[in-house]
Amino acid sequence: MNYYDQVLEAAAAIRKVLPAPAKIGIILGTGLGSLGDQIELSHALDYRDIPHFPLSTVESHSGKLLIGTLAGKPVLAMKGRFHYYEGYSMKEVTFPIRVMKQLGIETLLISNACGGLNPAQNVGEVMLITDHIDLFPENPLRGKHVEAFGPRFPDMSDAYSSELLSRALGFAKMNKIHLHRGVYAGVQGPNLETPAEYNYLRSIGADAVGMSTVPEVIVARQMGIEVFGISAITDLGVEGKIKRITLAEVLEAAAIAEPVMAEIIKEIVRQVD
Repeated sequence: MNYYDQVLEAAAAIRKVLPAPAKIGIILGTGLGSLGDQIELSHALDYRDIPHFPLSTVESHSGKLLIGTLAGKPVLAMKGRFHYYEGYSMKEVTFPIRVMKQLGIETLLISNACGGLNPAQNVGEVMLITDHIDLFPENPLRGKHVEAFGPRFPDMSDAYSSELLSRALGFAKMNKIHLHRGVYAGVQGPNLETPAEYNYLRSIGADAVGMSTVPEVIVARQMGIEVFGISAITDLGVEGKIKRITLAEVLEAAAIAEPVMAEIIKEIVRQVD
């Protein structure tokens, strides 16, 4: 079975338990899975029960597709994502985004945990993604083109919706919520960066670095899905502030950022038509 048919088969299986069409998709990043607890569930599908879905191998990613409502709107939420460093191809990493599009998703809200590169940032703070730098060794659009997925050469000049970004900033200002804005650099991982690599990433214009998000955004934009990106700053790659970091510390920092991220995401859901 070819890749496109696999996407259609997975979407058909999910559609059987989908109570209402959902236009909003959410990816819950590292340490941010408890936001899923705020979704009023109708179904929670294990990835293993969805045809052709990869399985999450990362300790902090549970591997469920949540179907329900958030802020009164139908949503599909991935509780656990897939990473290139797990050994998956980029087509496998982005498979769920293809499936979401088949199910009617028009807006994707994507979250992650990342390392902060901007000296103004602190651990536990939140950054809205304004743009990204793709440093992965493989592109999810590489290979035979499937016309049904969208243009061969998609435009990325507004990869992260300026309209959704503006709405989030307006909400934050009105509610006196402190947010950063910046450019996210996507790298393959799984090791964290050396001090020299942090300096390099900062020198080319990155405000944060992580091991996800960029592939999903590329695929979403190819298919015409609007994207909103938000990051939890879980460690610092700033000279003089670099220290050894454990997964437990990453999760602790993400938990600090999560209430703010949850409020922003819920507000964007409320405002999406």
